[in-house]
Amino acid sequence: MTTPRPIPLSADDARRIALRAQGFLGAPDRRAGVRGVLRHLGAVQLDTISVLARSHELIPYARLGAVGRRTVDDAYWTDTHAFEYWSHAACILPIEEWPHFAFRRRAYRNRPHWNHELPEGTYDQVVKQLRAEGPLTATELGGAKKTSEWWDWSGTKVAVERALMYGEVVCVERRGWKRVYDLAERAIPAALLHDELDDTECLRRLVRLAGQSLGVGTRADIADYHRLKGEQFDAVVADSGLVPVTVEGWGKPAWADPAALETAPRGRHRTTLLSPFDSLIWERARTERIFGFTHRLEAYVPKPKRVYGYFAMPVLAGGRLVGRVDPAREGRTLVAKQVTLDGPKAVAAVAEALVAAAGWVDCTDVRVERVDAPELRAPLTAELARALA
Repeated sequence: MTTPRPIPLSADDARRIALRAQGFLGAPDRRAGVRGVLRHLGAVQLDTISVLARSHELIPYARLGAVGRRTVDDAYWTDTHAFEYWSHAACILPIEEWPHFAFRRRAYRNRPHWNHELPEGTYDQVVKQLRAEGPLTATELGGAKKTSEWWDWSGTKVAVERALMYGEVVCVERRGWKRVYDLAERAIPAALLHDELDDTECLRRLVRLAGQSLGVGTRADIADYHRLKGEQFDAVVADSGLVPVTVEGWGKPAWADPAALETAPRGRHRTTLLSPFDSLIWERARTERIFGFTHRLEAYVPKPKRVYGYFAMPVLAGGRLVGRVDPAREGRTLVAKQVTLDGPKAVAAVAEALVAAAGWVDCTDVRVERVDAPELRAPLTAELARALA
């Protein structure tokens, strides 16, 4: 069997393919809504940080516009539509992908060493309590922590998280950011509740899904989407349905979703703030390669060493990343604590993104505190005033 000759793509071709695959090019599918976004992306990352909103809310907002925040949570968690599991990180995943994470559940069951000790008998007790009383949070199960330190889990928390990794327990929703656990036998539809697929079939499916969600990517890009190992990608990519391509300037082999190559990506570009955990930009090397934009979350960087701010959100406009905004809220005012602009042409787009985000979170005003290029402060303020008038 001969290896197919890679299809050549320009750097702009690859960028537009990636934007369309991620839902940022062309008319949004409002009929499919939040659930459509989740299926399209294959994974929506969760994170504890909430500035304008939590990341799993920002993901559909960036693609659909001002969808209600309660609507977002309902779309994820009602009608057994989704489950939470370890993918790129802690992610919301479409329920139909439960069988394809069997390889990871098996790996956890066979794992010899853990960071937390599991007290004898606690696992069985947690499962018994969930069977009798669930769904329950870790607090309702008996307490999540032994001390105030975030890492100092109680035996109950260790047990229920271990059960989640094994697949005996599922997180069925987030309540006040706490996981709500239930037995998988109740939460997962019967037709999907199995571990019958072998590792190869699971990996082949996840590589294909990642390629579809990215549109085009390198080995590292595609493997990282669901945090697979490079050798796992290598073992299945030839049978995944993805096709080899070369991308101008990438310098590495790449693969693309064949459906993404059938038609040229066209349509209107989204202008929006992006969560730092958005799958368009969550992989730093890929973001630099595609957009020439260095993105790093600085929330965990000591304040004196931050360059762009605590939760700097890249601004997407015209298919490019044109700046950053570090946001906050004071009452009904959206505060842009720090704004970084990629030149004067970015002013209108950043103002548009700020005003749209303010409206979504029920703010009636926008205040700019600092602009990295001082000469652009007045034009930005004027553009905001026009947009808010």
